[in-house]
Amino acid sequence: MDDRTDAAYLGYVHGRIPALRRIAYLLSGDEHQADDLVQETITKLYARWPRISAVENVDAYVHSMMVRAFLDEKRRGWWRVGLWGAGPDRAASGPAHAAADDRTVLRAALARVPRRQQAVLVLRFLCDRPVAEVAEILGCSEGTVKSQTSHGLNALRKILGEPLPAGHDKGGRRS
Repeated sequence: MDDRTDAAYLGYVHGRIPALRRIAYLLSGDEHQADDLVQETITKLYARWPRISAVENVDAYVHSMMVRAFLDEKRRGWWRVGLWGAGPDRAASGPAHAAADDRTVLRAALARVPRRQQAVLVLRFLCDRPVAEVAEILGCSEGTVKSQTSHGLNALRKILGEPLPAGHDKGGRRS
């Protein structure tokens, strides 16, 4: 790439790193995996920057790249080695500790939801993206986003032991 193209890429990336890292963390629930997702995304972005920089909504395109990297990671995960069963204990108390406990429980439950449903829930509720934008990011229809949202929320309710809304059977389907 020429110097102007490199400068445009660097300007874009430097301005978006915090937002990209936030989305990656919301998707993965792990700081190190989030860093890996961001690194993979911006590396691919650099290789394609001359074409991508001309796209109308670069942010949506980059978010799509990141979500796809997150979803594809499951296929590549065989080489990852878990060295510890759990992270180190941290001492905490008070209301902030209770909120942290809630986040930990929710993150653990979200990690048990199928990855595509997890991506939809993160984009819809934690990133506050509209259905149409999530559909664009995931490359699917708005109806698919809505059904994945419903299935994902039902899966979370089941995992968390909360009752399903009226009209749903034990499998999470409407009766």
